[in-house]
Amino acid sequence: MAKILFINPVIREEDNPKHIPYGIALLCSLAMQRGHLVQVYDANAWRKGPDVLAQAIQADDWDVIAIGSLTTAYRFIKTACQMAKKLRPKSFLIAGGGFLTSMPQEIMRWIPELDLGVVGEAFVTFPEILEKIDDGDFDFSETLGVIHRDKEGNPKLNCARPSIPDLDVLPFPAWDLFPLEIYFRNSQLLFSEEGFVTQRRLDINGSLGCSLICKFCWHLGTTGDMVIEKNEKGENDVRFTYGRTIRYHSPRYIVDMVKHLRKTYQVDFVSFLDENLFTMDAASGRKWLGELCELWIKEGLQPKCRQTNSPPARGDGVFWSGTSHAGLHRFETLQQMYAAGCSHLVYGIESFDPVILKNLGKGTTVEKNMSAVETCLRSGIKPIPNIIIGFPQETVQSIRNTMNAMKTLGIHAKPHFATPYPGSEWFYSYKESIARQYGGDLEEFVGSLGDASKPTAVISHNFNAVELLGLQQIVSSMDFRLLDQFEKQWEASHSHREPLARPQESFNIVKTRVQAPVMSEKKPEILTPVAA
Repeated sequence: MAKILFINPVIREEDNPKHIPYGIALLCSLAMQRGHLVQVYDANAWRKGPDVLAQAIQADDWDVIAIGSLTTAYRFIKTACQMAKKLRPKSFLIAGGGFLTSMPQEIMRWIPELDLGVVGEAFVTFPEILEKIDDGDFDFSETLGVIHRDKEGNPKLNCARPSIPDLDVLPFPAWDLFPLEIYFRNSQLLFSEEGFVTQRRLDINGSLGCSLICKFCWHLGTTGDMVIEKNEKGENDVRFTYGRTIRYHSPRYIVDMVKHLRKTYQVDFVSFLDENLFTMDAASGRKWLGELCELWIKEGLQPKCRQTNSPPARGDGVFWSGTSHAGLHRFETLQQMYAAGCSHLVYGIESFDPVILKNLGKGTTVEKNMSAVETCLRSGIKPIPNIIIGFPQETVQSIRNTMNAMKTLGIHAKPHFATPYPGSEWFYSYKESIARQYGGDLEEFVGSLGDASKPTAVISHNFNAVELLGLQQIVSSMDFRLLDQFEKQWEASHSHREPLARPQESFNIVKTRVQAPVMSEKKPEILTPVAA
């Protein structure tokens, strides 16, 4: 059996480690089910620097060293791969996750130390790789879902691996391989009273997929969106489409998982990592969330304070949080969720401008965004709106529209910047413009990516990075006077300027059947907003 070292890269160095890597934890479970010996070095939790990372790599004669994460961890991943190949040249080095799936050809060229990349979903591919390595077979030319190297070391991308249809066949993640005391120490979330008092929070994932086609969202090849075809160089490469496969765990699986977490680790809060809980509910015919809430209560996970309508207290049940969509949520479902223990929902509001929303592909309107905040508050659940500026069509008026709505609703937020992450439609549309902003070095752009709190690449047709930084401060401070002044100065100095970012006509859409969410034809009621 193979001896495997998983390395979890550092994520968001400016923040405390809060989230166990769910995908790595699942792959650990799958590997151990098959008898492999697994160890994890969680660099994100420990934050001990390169010396301790080197010690972990040298701690054993690993047959496999595996690493993976989102694109935002690219710099750490590249450094770790260089170190791993130098210190353990005989170990087979494998990478996977969103950072590789979004641009496998580039990653294999930028990190020549990598022996193999897992593209898309790894639940079947990774165990198959380990089986071949156990047999001494390192020929991956016929293995689905990988990018390998030919005899000359050139990357070769194979056909895509089909996704598994039933998520309930997966084991629970191997949480015990990670330093839980560190994550528990950082359990508190400032989004709700329940989240603030939590002491033992863990993350769970109820679904994979999302029916929406938001242009800013990156894709990881796990939602029926990825095809592999020849690029301009004649190489197999990934392309992401509007195809969607919606998959979700059964309520029974999720509740059993939370009961296990409650019994084994005494958790008092779980965060759903799902892209959007309400797209799953719509895909299930409006049954999934209701059944989940009913079972949550029936199995004794409901916090007692929700039964007695009293203030939240630690240890009297399991609170939870997740994500929502302004155009898909229903008040009756929100009430059920509150009763079961839901404390807050993150809403991708993004903007309150009709032109911006129409071009996002998210299927919402200004009216729906406005009513969503009040409706969620009325249910007892705290809505956490995400605000973004710097969209391609952004204008001073669109920012003013967003600020006016924020003032009306009582929202205070420091907006993120519209960021063209690899795997998103924006990335392919503005790829040439992005590269020019980094002197033609696309890898430098990828290495600069973070949590969208700074303008890493401008895709706005009207504003440069300096202007966007100023507008971020204006929105954050709700300074309408300064916005008016900026508008006059901008119009005077930019009336004849060419757009900073120009889209490429290169994002081709494969006409794949999209499983659309169930949308009500009834026009949403515009409710009187209240302060958050």
